[in-house]
Amino acid sequence: MEAVARLRNYPTSPRKMRLLADLVRGTDVEQALNTLKFSTKHPSVAMEKLLLSAIANWRVKNEGVDIVEANLYVKTIFVDGGRVLKRMRPAPQGRAYRVRKRSNHITIIVDSRNPQPAIQTEA
Repeated sequence: MEAVARLRNYPTSPRKMRLLADLVRGTDVEQALNTLKFSTKHPSVAMEKLLLSAIANWRVKNEGVDIVEANLYVKTIFVDGGRVLKRMRPAPQGRAYRVRKRSNHITIIVDSRNPQPAIQTEA
């Protein structure tokens, strides 16, 4: 059973965040956490916290199942553009340059590689 975690309006450009998402996509959870922990890119801290949140959500949904036996992996991760704050910066000769401060939305879906046995109820 999969679990989802979302982060909304994180103030960094989607392009920079997608570079990290590509490193983590499809890998085991432990390897993904290590990759994010030792990454030098500044948004890796937020993505690591989001991955830990997705793992915690999976634990809540699957009580009594061991994480090591479940063999969790990052099933899906995608980064969408969020709101854009538009600011003006002074430019020469009385003009102004537009500065767009971008943000993004991140969604992580974590799932187990081992399928859960179906619980049969007696009818």
